[in-house]
Amino acid sequence: MSAVNLLDFDLDGLTAYCEQLGEKRFRAVQLFRWIHQKGATDFDQMSDLAKSLRAKLQGSATITPLKVISEHVSSDGTIKWLFDVGGGNAVESVYIPEDDRATLCVSSQAGCAVGCRFCSTGHQGFSRNLSTGEIIAQLWFAEHNLRQRLGQSERVISNVVMMGMGEPLQNYNALVPALRTMLDDHGYGLSRRRVTVSTSGVVPMIERLKADCPVALAVSLHAPNDALRDELVPLNRKYPIAELMGACVDYLQAAPRDFITFEYCMLDGVNDTEEHARQLIALVRHKVPCKLNLIPFNPFPESGLKRSSNTRVQAFAKILIEAGIVTTVRKTRGDDIDAACGQLAGEVQDRTRAHERMLRRPIPITPVQGGGGASH
Repeated sequence: MSAVNLLDFDLDGLTAYCEQLGEKRFRAVQLFRWIHQKGATDFDQMSDLAKSLRAKLQGSATITPLKVISEHVSSDGTIKWLFDVGGGNAVESVYIPEDDRATLCVSSQAGCAVGCRFCSTGHQGFSRNLSTGEIIAQLWFAEHNLRQRLGQSERVISNVVMMGMGEPLQNYNALVPALRTMLDDHGYGLSRRRVTVSTSGVVPMIERLKADCPVALAVSLHAPNDALRDELVPLNRKYPIAELMGACVDYLQAAPRDFITFEYCMLDGVNDTEEHARQLIALVRHKVPCKLNLIPFNPFPESGLKRSSNTRVQAFAKILIEAGIVTTVRKTRGDDIDAACGQLAGEVQDRTRAHERMLRRPIPITPVQGGGGASH
């Protein structure tokens, strides 16, 4: 029988595992702390565990991190790691240091099956879901690696965003234990306000997350109407905007923040006109407490799309702000190492033939004409 990777367990899961070994919960808590707070991988290091338990663990369990294939450091301090997850697949994580926080962007899948038009990961297709251990291993490595290189014993990473490769809510069963480990005071002790799940709009799973593990929620919106969003975010055909907005309002009943973040990738001539801004205002104002995060598009050749000019982005933001909607323009970080939003690609053994499909059937996108809706 293969050894169990203890990174796959949240504290309740580790407690159940230890009970199978005839051990009490407090032993699981000790073990959990050694793994996540101290970054230990050798059971012999765990000096306050009974020798009998260490002997049991040696024969049945491991703490197996992901292998680092490469590391790239940006001129702005951003670090991107490429992790080997086996089978020819690799996923990326990005560390973003700022004055008041240090954020880790974590992947949840090898590839992504949603196929958003503007996302480099989506163009690579989809191979498989990551396990809980593969999700949490990205944080485990980053936290303890950075402590060593920065020479500090205190926690380095203050925020985690599930905005790397993949649609987190399509890997729900692995995601939730990973989130619980991030939040656990015996693990990483992160605040619910500082852990964000980003989704393209998997409505039923938004409802489940509200009940199971409500953290901050970011929704990849990118269009103010169904016709355009169908083209940019294909999942919209299954869960249209009205359903998505309803799920967002419901989620706020349990959310740690009193607003939803809507991500909006600014695409030149596609979703960035004054009329699009007016439609966006009509969609959310007085309906969904929110913050709009405008993201400069990070171009890649296969997309066929261009970044909106800075002038256009600022004009779009001004319309929203004047309408009373909290709006920010995301600073582009790490684009010199392809670590910016939408650029994470890793290596994916695609089982969906996404690249071939997107090239074979390019999606026609027609800009909104002044005063009208999207025309098709």
